Amino acid sequence: MNEPLAERIRPKTLDDYISQQHLVGKNGALTQHIKKGLIPSLIFGGPPGIGKTTLAYIIAKESERPFYTLSAISSGVKDVRDVIEKAKQSGGLFTTKNPILFIDEIHRFSKSQQDSLLGAVEKGWITLIGATTENPSFEVIPALLSRCQVYILNSFSKSDLEELLQRALQKDEVISKKDITLKETEALLRVSGGDARKLLNIFELVVNSEEEPIIVTNEMVLGKIQKNTVLYDKAGEQHYDIISAFIKSIRGSDPNGAVYWLARMIEGGEDAKFIARRMLILASEDIGNANPTALILANNTFQAVNIIGFPESRIILSQCAVYLASSPKSNASYEAIGKAQALVNETGDLSVPLHLRNAPTKLMKELDYGKDYKYAHSYDGNFVEQEFLPEKIKNTKLYEPGNNARENAIRDFLKNRWKNKYKY
Repeated sequence: MNEPLAERIRPKTLDDYISQQHLVGKNGALTQHIKKGLIPSLIFGGPPGIGKTTLAYIIAKESERPFYTLSAISSGVKDVRDVIEKAKQSGGLFTTKNPILFIDEIHRFSKSQQDSLLGAVEKGWITLIGATTENPSFEVIPALLSRCQVYILNSFSKSDLEELLQRALQKDEVISKKDITLKETEALLRVSGGDARKLLNIFELVVNSEEEPIIVTNEMVLGKIQKNTVLYDKAGEQHYDIISAFIKSIRGSDPNGAVYWLARMIEGGEDAKFIARRMLILASEDIGNANPTALILANNTFQAVNIIGFPESRIILSQCAVYLASSPKSNASYEAIGKAQALVNETGDLSVPLHLRNAPTKLMKELDYGKDYKYAHSYDGNFVEQEFLPEKIKNTKLYEPGNNARENAIRDFLKNRWKNKYKY
């Protein structure tokens, strides 16, 4: 049998679907949509091998809709238009049963390709389901995003993956007939990196290469797959491990590590925009006001690689990575917004103090909106002490400058300004 194990045991119903209970559980958002028979256009985001394609198939089957599929890797605008035309002819004029068009790796579609979907989605000729391993907010055009519900699928837990292996052992028509003892699973889980498809493919490879009775151990698994290890798998575990090593090298101020892991990604065919985007985030999260120019350079790098592309983008990416790694670091702004959000979630919608409220009407002024507000520029040094937080949380300190020259200057400035309010 040539059909791979992952395909043979692909779930056919929501009841068989493992994980994503926030979407397909009893009270899940998608469960409710399916029950009502009203399926909106959807974008599924999340790592590879977590069931995005499977979920699209199940939605089509349980809602009894025609199903069309395209891969953004191999399809162009003409393919999109051809499928839309077929969808229109197969019932797309009936909005409650319009066909589903599933597009895998939709982030690889160009703007013009994504534009070609807008009319069909808007007019109800199709229900679009797109799948992406990237952040939809960055890779799907705003006009298409606004017409879709975006759902993020969670990575499989250890118990989810072990349940998949047990399903294969018990229900697969090939594997279930073999004498297999699953003694250890750690190596299988580690090598698969949470990718269910990869897990099942490795498991099938291991058991098909052994004589029965088969006892699956960590040593056996590693022995079978180590010789097949690749330099960089941009769709699997190493994609996440190497970008993690790259970011941590920059955060740790090691330009040598940064350019090494950058080279690994470039040689592995990683998208330049993905690398530049991660550096843009790091420039604010890990450097921040210790060197504000870092954010400017990272943003310019992101813009430049969009225009230039490989191979020349490697030079720009390297310059930025070395600069960020060599820059002073501070995560004070990152920590501050985290604390502030936690405080908002804890305290709820506290009232804005009257003196900080806007007073555009006479009635609002009579209600003391804006009363006693002190305009800083009317005072010496453009500063006057006053409270800017709600009464319940007054004097709360959320921003704590780091220990470097620029942020020490910020600390001194704030200390001089708020010496009676905060203990810096």
